[in-house]
Amino acid sequence: MVFNTGSTLLDAIVLAVVAKDAEGTYGYKITQDVRQVIELSESTLYPVLRRLQKDECLITYDKECAGRNRRYYQITEKGNAQLQLYKIEWKSYSTKITSVFEGGNTHD
Repeated sequence: MVFNTGSTLLDAIVLAVVAKDAEGTYGYKITQDVRQVIELSESTLYPVLRRLQKDECLITYDKECAGRNRRYYQITEKGNAQLQLYKIEWKSYSTKITSVFEGGNTHD
């Protein structure tokens, strides 16, 4: 992708990916799901996960998988509320950008 992905958009995408599974999901799977939309390295993802956890948008728990503990991330009520705000803002933002690209009116 040629467009820079800011931290807010990255937060929104990660929250949307984690929210897909009520039980939560783990880091590698989050990375794979996010990569369906944008290029992302695990070294970029984990600071995002920590920030969202610090902001109380995500909680973590460990679960055994093949004899090893795997850290799962689960969206919180606060995280769901934030995701809904991001969705509303994205819809407005993307509609305006599309309008500009298609030669439409740029004034509100």
